Amino acid sequence: MTLRPRRSVLYMPGSNTRALEKAKTIGADALVFDLEDAVAPDQKVAARDLAVMAVRNGGYGRREMVIRANGLDTEWAVDDLRAIAGSGADAVCLPKIESAEQVQRAAALLEQHGAPASMQIWSMIETPRGVLNAAAIAAAHPRQAVLVMGTSDLAKELRVPHTPDRLGFITSLSLCVLAARAHGIDILDGVYLDIRDGEGLCAACEQGKVLGFDGKTLIHPDQVAVANEVFAPDAEAVARARRLLDVWREALAAGKGVAVLDGKLVENLHAAEAERLLAIAEAIAALN
Repeated sequence: MTLRPRRSVLYMPGSNTRALEKAKTIGADALVFDLEDAVAPDQKVAARDLAVMAVRNGGYGRREMVIRANGLDTEWAVDDLRAIAGSGADAVCLPKIESAEQVQRAAALLEQHGAPASMQIWSMIETPRGVLNAAAIAAAHPRQAVLVMGTSDLAKELRVPHTPDRLGFITSLSLCVLAARAHGIDILDGVYLDIRDGEGLCAACEQGKVLGFDGKTLIHPDQVAVANEVFAPDAEAVARARRLLDVWREALAAGKGVAVLDGKLVENLHAAEAERLLAIAEAIAALN
């Protein structure tokens, strides 16, 4: 089982050469060089060139490299996708996706401009229409690999406040998790805006993990360590997963369909969960 850790996914402004260089030293699982929200209109073209050059030049280790393009309805989108197709990035992040057709259009542009088959699409869900169409978006194209919650824009569109319990977002978050899981892809939680509130960030990460997210998008390097810790399997969970697989294999060797660990029934689904947890732990160790 080969998995990519996406515990921490850090946005970096594509127009900031210093930030792109600093990103080489940050322990995020994935980096998203942003050409959209973080870049002023008069800097869009320069940011595109800088981000593409940075990815091509490398130096980011085994991190997953992503470039966020401008929205498909903007004047920069086609040129962004043309440049990203040949950049060597692992994925393109598409903002404000609301339909499967938008994903398919982006995929066609990537293929037209020679993107390798391995280049993925990460679609951002930032509007009510995007939430309601999340299942279709998740299934839109073989390149579609990750859903990304854009909770800042979603808050504005839903007219709900950012509260510690995120009560106004729960339905939208859960619908998108369901869509991702139904189609076998990953999903990332939205950003936490208060970069000085480590305790609040930790609580948001814990909530996101409980809701089923694979990791969290971040806006500041200081947030990376918290997300990495919360979304990683801890040592106790890893040890239990190994024990569970041991008793499960012993049961199978004895011709049994179930096993017992610490007084609890172990079935095939529990073994599959344990295998996935160990695969993630191994991938994190390799990344580090």
